[in-house]
Parts: sequence; structure tokens; C-alpha cells
Amino acid sequence: MPQHDTTTKERAFDAATMPEVSFRPPDPRQIAAMSGLDILRAIPTGGVPAPTMARTMRQWIHAVSEGQAEFRGDPGPEFLNPMGTVHGGWIMTMLDSVLGCAVHSVLGPGQSYTSMGTEVKFIRPLAPDAGQVRALGTLVSQGRRSATAEARLEDASGRLIATGTTTCFLFPAQG
Repeated sequence: MPQHDTTTKERAFDAATMPEVSFRPPDPRQIAAMSGLDILRAIPTGGVPAPTMARTMRQWIHAVSEGQAEFRGDPGPEFLNPMGTVHGGWIMTMLDSVLGCAVHSVLGPGQSYTSMGTEVKFIRPLAPDAGQVRALGTLVSQGRRSATAEARLEDASGRLIATGTTTCFLFPAQG
């Protein structure tokens, strides 16, 4: 399986921001004949609408290739918990999204998936002034009916914030 390069000393992210695209449900007829990788690559360019929750959560696809996905996110003050750090739900959503997209990236036309289980481990709190973070997801295995992936969320300094794993059920898309 492809692996993300996390050994580099240079950790500062580029000036990536959320793409200015349409946020709405996709037209099933548009995506029916597309592979998962083609769908995911079309979202940041506006070829396929972005999921509406990406706008709400301020998280987006930064890069995708077969078996890999990278998301970026900007946790703002609206995502803080009572302790003043970024809420774990925001972190879990970011990991769930990148994990799912790592799986989605290897699906053929007419295939779909749903999460069977996702586990997140928090390593350190995410401070409200941390700025942009990134999540890196990698496919671990794929069978006929299930796939697994692992991910990590890190800040711009490369510090590990949380990790996650998922198992997804694979099935023919409806319609």
C-alpha cells in the first residue's frame, strides 16, 4: 500500500485554503460511472459538488491518490469545548472523513461503502490557536466486502494530535 512521507523536517503547510466550490449533494447520475478516485479528484476543482458538511466543519480534500487522502482543516473558535481546546468531535470528523476517502479512492464505478466501525485515539489537545491542521489517511487492506484504513492528524509543526482506524463495508451503489 502507498505510504505518506511523514519523515521530512519541513512541516509548515503551504497556504492552502478551502477551495471555493459548490457545496451540495451530488447528482447520482453524474457520479454513477465515475470511480471513487475520479469523484474525489473532481471535488476540489468543482467538477463534483463538495459535501455540505465540509463547509460547516471547515475541512476539505487537499490531495488524493489511489489508497491515500490528505485533508486540511481550520478549527475555529466555534469548535471549542468547555475547556477551551478544539472539541474531539471536530477531530473525529476530520479523521473519519480522511479515512473514508482513503477507502473511497480505490472503489470502482458503481461501488459504495459505509463505515462499520471507526476508532480514534487522542494523543494531545488541539489548541485553538494551532492554525491549519492536516489529516493523512492510508488504505491498509481491501477485500471484496470490506476495507480498512488508518490515519493521523497533525499540526503544522508535525506534532501528532490523534490517530484513527476504520473498517468499511463495501457494496454496490444504489440507483
